[in-house]
Amino acid sequence: MTSTPERDRLLDLVADLILREGMIDVSLSAIARGVGSNNRMLLYYFESKENLLDEASVRAFDRFERLRDLFARLAGDGSLEDRLLAAWDDLSAPENVPYLRMYFQRFGVAMRDADQWASFTERAGHEWVDLTWRVIADEGHGEERARVVATEIVALWRGLQFALLTGVDPDRLRAAYGVGVRGALAALDES
Repeated sequence: MTSTPERDRLLDLVADLILREGMIDVSLSAIARGVGSNNRMLLYYFESKENLLDEASVRAFDRFERLRDLFARLAGDGSLEDRLLAAWDDLSAPENVPYLRMYFQRFGVAMRDADQWASFTERAGHEWVDLTWRVIADEGHGEERARVVATEIVALWRGLQFALLTGVDPDRLRAAYGVGVRGALAALDES
């Protein structure tokens, strides 16, 4: 459906709601009440609760500049190691915590109802790996080795983000990330 002012307004309100209250077991009725609308209007604009939450999550992501622009910086100037290390600073920035909480809640819901959330799980499993892979491959590394290392780095990001949300010391996480990145880059040099 094309964008309209009312659709955009509702989308922004739902993004606010899920960042503030989360997405676990949220019903369409609860969303409608939370944004001052009704089920019928939300379904008119978004067709399903899943589509609404998917679009609202993307809208929420766009509000977090350090996350949104991560791959532009990762593809920028400087050594690959320095850029990868800086990526963790972007990913773990305190201002990103509301998004990270919402993302992992959404991931949990998607694992329970994989068929309903197929577009989200497809993106979660491939988008960041593909973007990271392209940055590594553009550094002159072999395509397959670059894909394996990109997968390792994104898995490291996700695991450390999860640990960050559970209260693990950020300095320890940064040190662990450095060890992981250096190991991954060493594997690239072995190819």
